[in-house]
Amino acid sequence: MADQDIKQTLLDAAKPHVPFDGWSEATFRAAQKDASISPGLATAACPRGAVDLAMAFHEEGDEAMLALLKEADLSQMRFRDKVTAAVRYRLEAVDDKELVRRGVTLFALPHYAFEGAQAIWTTCDHIWTALGDRSDDVNWYTKRATLSGVYSATVLYWLGDESEGHEKTWAFLDRRIEDVMQFEKVKAKARDNKLIDGLMKGPLSFLNRIKAPSGTSPTGMPGRWSR
Repeated sequence: MADQDIKQTLLDAAKPHVPFDGWSEATFRAAQKDASISPGLATAACPRGAVDLAMAFHEEGDEAMLALLKEADLSQMRFRDKVTAAVRYRLEAVDDKELVRRGVTLFALPHYAFEGAQAIWTTCDHIWTALGDRSDDVNWYTKRATLSGVYSATVLYWLGDESEGHEKTWAFLDRRIEDVMQFEKVKAKARDNKLIDGLMKGPLSFLNRIKAPSGTSPTGMPGRWSR
């Protein structure tokens, strides 16, 4: 059995335990027992134990979202509505909200904060890429950073939302997306501003040399720098 298959088997076995024990070592051991997978094989597939399973659970949700986006007809939608739909699909891909709540608790810990931020960034990157984003400059980063803020806030609101059909969450999401659209309008006006244009050609010209990631960076850091 390949490592990825072992990880998926462990993830499926772990899900019933997460609401009670969180993404913890206890859950990881219980998953091994339920799936009849030896500790050695389990550790080889998931070196960080339940943390790797929590990341796999997040990736599973991303894949479900991408499948929904691929099937949906978004051609008649405004772009802001496409982004809203993508975030909504991502949340609706979750079968058990408690698994996400436990994940938020895990990734709030300082030593796992990077993994949590990485997971959110990857989700937003998937959304922008699926919707056809072709930016190759600093805008590649600002789009994903802005959407990461929207997505994070919406997840937290959704976790506490008990309204029918999560209607309050979708209204909250609409307001956050509207804020983003206003920000994009300000950026567009700034590009036409002679003062800002002068700064971009002068003190801030280094921003024009920031490029989106292309393949694997030899430094292990995101992005590229062009001369």
